[in-house]
Amino acid sequence: MTAQKIDGNALSQKLRAEVTLRTTALKAKGITPGLAVILVGENPASQVYVRNKVKACEDSGLHSILEKHPASLTEAALLNRIKALNQDTSIHGILVQLPLPEHIDAQKVIEAISPAKDVDGFHIASAGALMTGMPGFWPCTPSGCMKMLESIGYELKGKHAVVIGRSNIVGKPMALMLLQKNATVTICHSATQDLKAITLQADVIVAAVGKRNILTADMVKPGAVVLDVGMNRNEEGKLCGDVDFVGVEQVAGFITPVPGGVGPMTITMLLINTLEAAERI
Repeated sequence: MTAQKIDGNALSQKLRAEVTLRTTALKAKGITPGLAVILVGENPASQVYVRNKVKACEDSGLHSILEKHPASLTEAALLNRIKALNQDTSIHGILVQLPLPEHIDAQKVIEAISPAKDVDGFHIASAGALMTGMPGFWPCTPSGCMKMLESIGYELKGKHAVVIGRSNIVGKPMALMLLQKNATVTICHSATQDLKAITLQADVIVAAVGKRNILTADMVKPGAVVLDVGMNRNEEGKLCGDVDFVGVEQVAGFITPVPGGVGPMTITMLLINTLEAAERI
């Protein structure tokens, strides 16, 4: 059996077409959804990410501004800039690209963003909304994973979902989203004993630790759905995920490739969050 690939590029194109239509409708009412992206420092990966985010906005008809600041920017200056953007009515979403230079408290910066403009879904208010099932902005990567499961018509109720990773950005919110859909959820991490014994019980596995080959074919139950959130490089310098794709593909029922899987969905969910922030006004 060879797993069916869940094509993140194709699903993203479909969802972005819907974003474009909704944006056009909003513009007819005199509102153009606006996203402000702030980059501090010269991190090469971050530069690629923010460029892709701004381009995606422009392609879908959203207004976007990219602010690049030197790594020497003070925490106070960054907080003041966020305060100004909070008050800017043309900006509906604010995104500060992580990681930030060590002298800046990332959590303090995240908490400075208005919850109404927290399109990354990292604010404590957003996390609380997710935990309690209230309306709010949910983190983009796990939201994208949920859309992928939805796209294949997968019924999570009663299924056992295993999340490998416990970050605030992916692992924890992913577990909560799966729980909201009535899955039985297990979170695994660096201190988990006998990871294989747990993953072999899983109907759905989300690998999100940033470690190559954390999940191999012998760890997957036949027919399971495997979502690979990892973004790594192999010996040849090519992008790869956390999953041994070649091996797991022969066992799983569905699998996301890297690249072309969860990655495009993350940016798409950012567009959707920004659009919804503008629609709520």
